Amino acid sequence: MTETYAHPVCPELRRRLTRIAYRMLGSVADAEDVVQEAWLRWLASDRQSVHEPEAFLRTIVTRLCLNELKSARRQRETYIGPWLPEPIFDPGTGGAIDDITLPLMIALERLSPLERAAFLLHDVFGMSFDEVSKAIGRKAVTCRKLASRARIQIHKAGPRFSASQEHGLKLAAAFFTASRSGDMSGLRSLLAEDIVIYADGGGQVPASRAPAVGLAAATKLFGALARYFARSPSRLIRYLAIDGLPGFITIEDGDIVQTTALLPRNDRIVAIYVTRNPQKLKHLRHSGASPLVSSLSGGLPRRRTALDEVHDLVAEPGSSSHSRNTSPAGLPVGNTGALRS
Repeated sequence: MTETYAHPVCPELRRRLTRIAYRMLGSVADAEDVVQEAWLRWLASDRQSVHEPEAFLRTIVTRLCLNELKSARRQRETYIGPWLPEPIFDPGTGGAIDDITLPLMIALERLSPLERAAFLLHDVFGMSFDEVSKAIGRKAVTCRKLASRARIQIHKAGPRFSASQEHGLKLAAAFFTASRSGDMSGLRSLLAEDIVIYADGGGQVPASRAPAVGLAAATKLFGALARYFARSPSRLIRYLAIDGLPGFITIEDGDIVQTTALLPRNDRIVAIYVTRNPQKLKHLRHSGASPLVSSLSGGLPRRRTALDEVHDLVAEPGSSSHSRNTSPAGLPVGNTGALRS
């Protein structure tokens, strides 16, 4: 054992543990809290008796995440509107750091906590089933079955994004221009017939409380938004990869930070993931995404604006009862109690 593990600041190990916790929880803040708690438990342990410190810490992190997921599921049953994971990104890369893109993160929400843990630890982070067994407290054969069931669900989640970074960001730029300028013809040329739009405001800021499904609903939404953007233009911060998908960060309605991620298929956009909940974007202030984003407060007050009226206008009668589990394209979406198994 080295002195590195005895000290609570080991950057590379901390990053690996945070990645595990984030993929388990879908929350940057919760992942960081879990890792910090794991370090505290490590420091309070009999470290001389631990032969594999990293495996020991992985086990602590995994079990803390399993406990956290029980609480998170109860909270998401009362979540207002679609639930999306907190966005993470790397401006210098075109894909997710471990091949888990945003749609697959959402697909993980369909799994039980144990299925999610077994799949992530084995398939994503390369642990053997014997190691997974120790981490989640189940027999290795059970872990193998959990991971297999998870794989089947993940396979049903829909297409992976495989276009180049350059192509993806060009698509994001074309979408931003068309959607903000009111170029409906250009916008329709970019959107698939089975497009689905998810917006996560968490009840904190204006956002549609049900997905917009289909090209007709999407064009109606963007037609209404174009009139709003003419009065209150978006402020583009930058184009970048968001959880492995092409997208961009903007400032909307004066001071609301927003991330938009696009899922392309055959040069058409089949899903749009918009995160507006300020509680899910606080970490952008510390990410170096932009000095402008860094200067904004993470606790923006909730107020009703003209954008609320836009979302009210485009909401279809009965849309709140539309199934949010899966879109017509077979793409999953995390939301309130419907995804909790």
